[in-house]
Amino acid sequence: MTITLKKQNIGESIETAHTELWHRFIGNDGLIHDYEGARPTPEECREGRPNAIGWWSPIENGPMFTGLYLPTLCLRACQSGNNVDRDKTKRLAKGLLLTASVSDVPGFIARGVGTDGKCHYPLGSEDQTFPWFYGLHAYAMSGLPDKKERKQVVVKMCEVADALEERNWQCPCDGTFKGDHRGDFKNGQPFRASSHYLFILRAMYDVTGETVWLERYLRERDGLHADTGRTRLDICSEGYPADFEYLPNIETSLLWIYVGAQGALAQLVKMEPDEQIRSQYQSGLNVNAERALRFIDTYKGFENEVEDPFTYANWREGYEWEPQRTQTDAVRVALSGKREIIGERKEYERRTVTHPLSAAAIVALAGKDLGFDLIERSILHYDYSRVHLSEFFLAECAYYFSITHRNDKGWNHGDNR
Repeated sequence: MTITLKKQNIGESIETAHTELWHRFIGNDGLIHDYEGARPTPEECREGRPNAIGWWSPIENGPMFTGLYLPTLCLRACQSGNNVDRDKTKRLAKGLLLTASVSDVPGFIARGVGTDGKCHYPLGSEDQTFPWFYGLHAYAMSGLPDKKERKQVVVKMCEVADALEERNWQCPCDGTFKGDHRGDFKNGQPFRASSHYLFILRAMYDVTGETVWLERYLRERDGLHADTGRTRLDICSEGYPADFEYLPNIETSLLWIYVGAQGALAQLVKMEPDEQIRSQYQSGLNVNAERALRFIDTYKGFENEVEDPFTYANWREGYEWEPQRTQTDAVRVALSGKREIIGERKEYERRTVTHPLSAAAIVALAGKDLGFDLIERSILHYDYSRVHLSEFFLAECAYYFSITHRNDKGWNHGDNR
């Protein structure tokens, strides 16, 4: 079967992606689901099925994806002035607030919620917690929420940030894993941890105006990352190559987890008044963009006419389960996938959709006139109705970040802008 895509301009393509995302992947909980599939029950969350981390379930990356997408939606709503777009930002903000409200562990951000609207897996992570702040900061500063809504957001941000400060910025766990942590903003992987941590501290000053947050930001900006003995600012100026020692496969498969770090640097450039400091953050942005540019054209590997079944959604049958008492147990269970059941489609889409669109977003966030024609071609390539992973939300991110940093020249917006 050959699929002939209707020729679209960039605005029409973005509207198609937007419609597909909201029709298929935004849950009633106000969170982006990883894919269309059955959500876990309270019993499954409690027992850790398919695993206690929640990896491979449809709610694996609720705050991560929603938090990364919300700033884009805020840009869209501010540009359109459309009440429908405005209401969508409120819905996502409520979803993020929910993930910080379903546990009695201060500072815990749940990955998502199951069928009862509150059950959740016991292990969160830095990867879920940073985008939670990133998205809510954008919403709070956008002018979109009314005073009451903004206050609710800022109060919850303070509650979570204060709890993390009490825990020395280690992300707490819940349930049978209470007392554990998963993720360390101060001393995790150098570039990601440093960019995430400095953004949160500076963003808290941005939303509250409380000098204690500015003082913490300045102290930690010039403070040393324990594993490297280098200042966090210096690490940020190097970009994601600072993490190659820890994650050598960043450029082959993990660019998607660096979109948030690039967003953190972009916001730090905007919030930082010192020109010299800004230039160091911009240096990191530039390094990342110039490296990521090489991977946008991997979009060509996605064949719209290929209609493979998405058997990855069979998460209940696809893994060998056993009780998990430690995080090591949980990882072992998570890696027990039965390839004959879960198939190869997820990895195919990660390579040919998520990876190039992550690269596009990273390039766009740098705010340079770099690769915009390639970003456009990547966005136009896909029949978004054929993509099974929600990660194509990154196409919207790349588009809106691009048009905020350049003139409209070269973009055929049509009537859909």
